[in-house]
Amino acid sequence: MRLAMRFVLPLFVMFGLITYGVLPLVDSLAFKWFTRDLDIRTKLIANTMQDTLIELENRPLRVQQLLNRAIQDERLSAIGFCNKDDILIHKSGTFPDGVSCRDSAAHEDVSNKIVNLSQGPIHLAFYPIDDGTRRIGQLALVHDLKFVERRSSFIKEYILYFFVGLLILISLITVLIAQLSFRGWMKGIRAMIRNERDTNRSIMSDDLRPIENDLKRLIRDLEDDRRTRDEGQVSWTPWTLKEILHRELKGDEVLTVSNREPYQHIFRGLEIDIQFPASGLVTALEPVMRACSGTWIAHGGSDGDLAAVDEYDRVRVPPEDPSYQLRRVWLTQEEENGYYYGFSNEGIWPLCHIAHVRPIFRSSDWAQYVAVNEKFADAVVQEAKTDDPVVLVQDYHLALLPKMIKQRLPKATIITFWHIPFPNPEVFGVCPWREEIIDGLLGSSILGFHTQFHCHNFMDAVKGFMEARINKETSAISYRGGLTVVKSYPISIEHPVKWLKGQRSVSDCQQYIRKINGLPSDTLVGLGLDRLDYTKGILERFRAVERLLEIEPKWVGRFTFIQVAEKSRAYIDQYQYFEAEVKALTEKINLRFGNDTYQPIKLIIGHHEPRQVYEYFRGANVCFVSSLHDGMNLVAKEFVAARTDELGVLILSQFTGASRELLEALIVNPYNIDQCASALKIALEMPHQEQRSRMLSMRNYIQEFNVYRWAGRMLLDASKIRQRTRFLDRDRNKKPFKETGLTL
Repeated sequence: MRLAMRFVLPLFVMFGLITYGVLPLVDSLAFKWFTRDLDIRTKLIANTMQDTLIELENRPLRVQQLLNRAIQDERLSAIGFCNKDDILIHKSGTFPDGVSCRDSAAHEDVSNKIVNLSQGPIHLAFYPIDDGTRRIGQLALVHDLKFVERRSSFIKEYILYFFVGLLILISLITVLIAQLSFRGWMKGIRAMIRNERDTNRSIMSDDLRPIENDLKRLIRDLEDDRRTRDEGQVSWTPWTLKEILHRELKGDEVLTVSNREPYQHIFRGLEIDIQFPASGLVTALEPVMRACSGTWIAHGGSDGDLAAVDEYDRVRVPPEDPSYQLRRVWLTQEEENGYYYGFSNEGIWPLCHIAHVRPIFRSSDWAQYVAVNEKFADAVVQEAKTDDPVVLVQDYHLALLPKMIKQRLPKATIITFWHIPFPNPEVFGVCPWREEIIDGLLGSSILGFHTQFHCHNFMDAVKGFMEARINKETSAISYRGGLTVVKSYPISIEHPVKWLKGQRSVSDCQQYIRKINGLPSDTLVGLGLDRLDYTKGILERFRAVERLLEIEPKWVGRFTFIQVAEKSRAYIDQYQYFEAEVKALTEKINLRFGNDTYQPIKLIIGHHEPRQVYEYFRGANVCFVSSLHDGMNLVAKEFVAARTDELGVLILSQFTGASRELLEALIVNPYNIDQCASALKIALEMPHQEQRSRMLSMRNYIQEFNVYRWAGRMLLDASKIRQRTRFLDRDRNKKPFKETGLTL
């Protein structure tokens, strides 16, 4: 019924508007039509009576009788005769008092007009009477226009009934077609679900063909989930991931390559301290590597990294329970400046995030980018124990690496994951080396993005800049004899989170963070936790706090926003300017609304270990993620995972990948400061029951769609590709039947 009403209600509205516009038009046309008819009738009557009136000029009684007989017509209500001096000398008994012979506009021509009298409108016509030589007078003809109103009303009723009948008929036909179409669509979807394992042919109607691929992809994902679960198992775990490696990949070697390392060794005096970097990539991948027990190849950039490795530049991690190997790649300062700070973060980063910062591309930076990618490729070959490892290449720093690995290890299965947004072709086309980057990425067996939108952007870029065959049905790109499957794999975090083990209770965390920040125990706390990066929307977040205090002064002194920010890419000028801008805005807002005992914004710049970060997550009332553009943003998911009390409110930018998954968050446009301020107000005043309902739903989602599922789906897809490749190689190496002596 709801589906039918979606069609019928717009029809009713449309027909109502048409009827409302048509009826006055019909009324006007009908009146003009009848008036023109009366003009013709009065002329006919006058011509018929003219000769008789001339003959009876001197016989007034007969003239009066003639006039009385003439008004027997139902339309002709009165008639009169005026002499040549425009004096009414004869008239019927119904002739209106308000009409005189001087109402005639002319003596020679016919004069017709509408006159509004107290008893209603009349049609008044004057016709001259002459015998050809002299003017005798003029005939005054009066028609009552009430019959026009009656007939016009009848016409309007007829048209109204016609439109109502037509509307009912069209509505019935529309509902019938909608019902039949809906049944056809559902039948096609059910048929596709039932037959998915048996056939790849298209069984849906043409109008639903665009969603067929998405449905097939969803079914395949669900089937993959079933394959990885034993009876009674309800979620993805490290054990599930290990089972995939042993069952689907037969224990094949797994190598992960990224610029960022999972653990940093830093000198604290003469001692070496181990630090976990603030990175969404590390947050997601580190649990996967603990489960896979492979090798992680990364840039060793900390001052104690070299002292911690063995003669082969390797070190076992995590320090408390070593489960995988970290191989470090060393870069010169010139290489790091050009490859990392230059091309990657002054060029590709702002280009892909479209954060209103102009990207800078230098040929010298590009040369270093190519050289460092070559250095990582050499490290992969050195660490590979077989000729067909599974290699997980991470992020935009290593876009050329897939092709380089493929050239050195042709049998390797390369899964590349692009952690940041991928822009549309018009934006990506700004990069001077766009073709080389796409060429490098197409060396991947699987190329993953956070969202399907970014997948489409990449395939559009390939279509626009490269000569390749794109199969949209399978999301595969055929290029130079190789095949790259492009898929979305929304990244997540581990569940349960290891940093929550031995953690303070939520109530203790709430008291603790208020104590260390000098806040009263009853203060409501908002939290922002990011790298100090212009894409994270920190300035917009602060302006929203300022706007909240403007429109809701009651929160002054009762609400404090704590921004925990770690310095990032401090060698880049744009980041230095941004840090200064953040500090200046903080000072401005605190001067405006604060005093000696109260500051509405508390800015904490520095590194915080994961356990400290989770203390802030558990102690805050509101977490505000206002990224201007983000591939996923795992801070939002970490906040939800930290809230074991099922309380707290998440405010989330619509420009994050997480906003497509955490739908129970308060989704905002970070550029709309009033909307963000309103969301802060709603969050601070939200009842516990609603907080719990929203948080429970998001926690259930993160528990099910955790990082092990993310990695498992990619590894399952890699398994399919490896099996297919091995079958093809086996068939290719078989001898012809005539050589083997076999017959069919």
